[in-house]
Amino acid sequence: MILLAAISEEDLDATAHLDAVAHDAAGATALFVGTVRDHDPGADGEVTRLEYSAHPDAADTLRSLAEAVDADDLRIAITHRIGALSVGEIAIVCAVSSAHRAEAFDIARALVEKVKAELPVWKRQITADGTTNWVGL
Repeated sequence: MILLAAISEEDLDATAHLDAVAHDAAGATALFVGTVRDHDPGADGEVTRLEYSAHPDAADTLRSLAEAVDADDLRIAITHRIGALSVGEIAIVCAVSSAHRAEAFDIARALVEKVKAELPVWKRQITADGTTNWVGL
């Protein structure tokens, strides 16, 4: 069951994602929180900020990606942030609950990897010296 699949300009709350997938039949919940880091192989210096932008259909695509991994005993909540984010801010949260831990881990990882590869969201990296470069175009 997809309980949340969203693109947001607001700060992301990992606890809200955990709460969304909580239920009595869940024996496991896997949580992935992706944060902005201060380095990247494609950047020529220290990364100070990322600016995420999204295609207008990104929310629909995110829901489709979640639906592709969904199963009867799962609960899924995933949100990707857009806008300007500083180092340490949360860019993506994915929570998956299921009866067993292996399935929760496997589905959470598969969904995050699908999002990374297929979601029409792009990021512009800004480094300490003001240099910028685009990732994912």
